Amino acid sequence: MKSVYYLVIEGVIGAGKTSLVHLLAEKLAAKTVLERFEENPFLEDFYRDPERYAFQTQLYFLLSRYRQQQELKQIDLFHNLLISDYMFAKDKLFAILNLDEKELQLYNLLVQQLEKDIPKPDLVVYLQASTDRLMNNIKKRGRTYEKNIAREYIDSLNQIYNEFFYRYKESPLIIVNTNEIDFVHNEDDLNELIKAIRQPVSGTVYYNPTTKHPK
Repeated sequence: MKSVYYLVIEGVIGAGKTSLVHLLAEKLAAKTVLERFEENPFLEDFYRDPERYAFQTQLYFLLSRYRQQQELKQIDLFHNLLISDYMFAKDKLFAILNLDEKELQLYNLLVQQLEKDIPKPDLVVYLQASTDRLMNNIKKRGRTYEKNIAREYIDSLNQIYNEFFYRYKESPLIIVNTNEIDFVHNEDDLNELIKAIRQPVSGTVYYNPTTKHPK
């Protein structure tokens, strides 16, 4: 990992991004940049009534993520490992899924101006999971604003994420099949995943662990 200064963990809602970032930061003595989703005042309304609140929710996230990405310039990326639980490019996935045609046109005009000055990660780790696994994780953590998330929404989001990362070429990428591992509660799973992340990565690498653990 000597050449990796900016590591991004990505995945659909419920994939375990933030949990993994905290675990990696502790193991690797890294700084963290975490998405401030709980600050979005429209988020709970969006899950209750997506059509009505999609545009407000999307714009708030876009501007919040942009502001946070600009703060990265204050961090010396060449002397500190930085780990984030989101990448700026993923904002478009939510926009494509949630906005109507006119809203998306306006959104794209704004993004074209903002994305010019966004730092690219040295490595992206995509936590891939089945929709059933994601829904189970969401239910387990019991966040109030997520109680109205529909399975159909998570399934659609899962599909668009998979398509995006299937074509992703902007940075070295590790796609991790998380369906049969539990890196939060199983130390062996976490250590094996860290070992995979530490390996030099060029292009796209698929990490597909097969060890099953009791649930």
